[in-house]
Amino acid sequence: MPKTQKKEIIQTPKGTHDVLHGDIRYLNKIIEKAQEIAEFYGFLPIKTPHLEHAELFARPLGETSEVVEKQMYTLRTRGGDLLVLRPEGTAPIVRAYHQNGMISWPQPVKLYYEGAFFRHENPQKGRFREFRQFGLEILGDDDAVLDAQVIKIMYLTLAELKLKNLIIRINSIGDKNCRPSYKKELANYYKRKFNYLCKDCKRRFKDNPMRMLACKEKSCIELKAQAPQIIEQLCEACKTHFKSVLEFLDEGQIPYLLDHQLVRGFDYYGRTVFEIFMEEDKKETISEKTENQAKELNKKEEPAAQIALGGGGRYDELSTIMGGRKVPAVGWSLGLERIIHEMKKMALPSEASPKPSVFLIHIGPAAKRRAFNLMEDMRKSGI
Repeated sequence: MPKTQKKEIIQTPKGTHDVLHGDIRYLNKIIEKAQEIAEFYGFLPIKTPHLEHAELFARPLGETSEVVEKQMYTLRTRGGDLLVLRPEGTAPIVRAYHQNGMISWPQPVKLYYEGAFFRHENPQKGRFREFRQFGLEILGDDDAVLDAQVIKIMYLTLAELKLKNLIIRINSIGDKNCRPSYKKELANYYKRKFNYLCKDCKRRFKDNPMRMLACKEKSCIELKAQAPQIIEQLCEACKTHFKSVLEFLDEGQIPYLLDHQLVRGFDYYGRTVFEIFMEEDKKETISEKTENQAKELNKKEEPAAQIALGGGGRYDELSTIMGGRKVPAVGWSLGLERIIHEMKKMALPSEASPKPSVFLIHIGPAAKRRAFNLMEDMRKSGI
């Protein structure tokens, strides 16, 4: 008789994973801490659909962005609508702001959200195709203090979760008034280096040269180090705004590092952009070496930024890109899987399971029947 093939249990799709009880306790702890701080500062919860119209993301994120070109999960409905599993949270929040009449509310409107997002990208440490984020947005005001406030909340959330060596990397990428001259200068620089660009950057060169500053290819990262800095091209309004943001961060004793090559991956950002990192402590490594070896180590090693736990920025033009009136706004999101990874790596505690004060043991059928109701009596009594 022919041998029957043994059927294998179906596995999760590539880039997705089951979240078991241990990680769920970490997840709950992170979300509860973020909610606690956000609500103290006046933020309101919001949930948007997992499915949105594809056009909601195409223009705001940029037609040549990595997400729009390669990573969106799209589907055509029976009615002919082109929908997408949401790849990020900001554009849906701006849509909800307009659709639900929040523009008539007292401004600014402060919102926070958490949930799953989807991008078809190469899975790696802390990066999945279905991933979870906590984010918050402030819509309706362009005051620099709001940029500093959201950065402060991001920092406090992670610091109060006991993560160490946190630092904000921050930059200003100007606005629609001063950015064009910088793009022109940047294009002239990359034109001379064109043959060294990766194939994606060669294709995107004409559309948005600033996008090449966000490229993760090694050759493009090396070119970025010598690229012109936008800080030299900022108009007076953007300089004043950025200076004010930094003064508020200094006042709040929030550690930050100016990173003049930092840009965000979406076209809707302008002025303040930032990311939060955990920096590795090299003291142990250097203390074991001679002074000369330590100097050589510092020369050869890359800067100590390791894993971006979150990021965001100001996006005053997003509403107009989407077809609405101008609504100045700023916000960020945190990658929850990345935070869980770091908390476990540092052996930080998650939420503890509640310990029972009573344990029922039954012997025999009659006792089993009695215990069946006795347990519920205890629950109702708060035991």
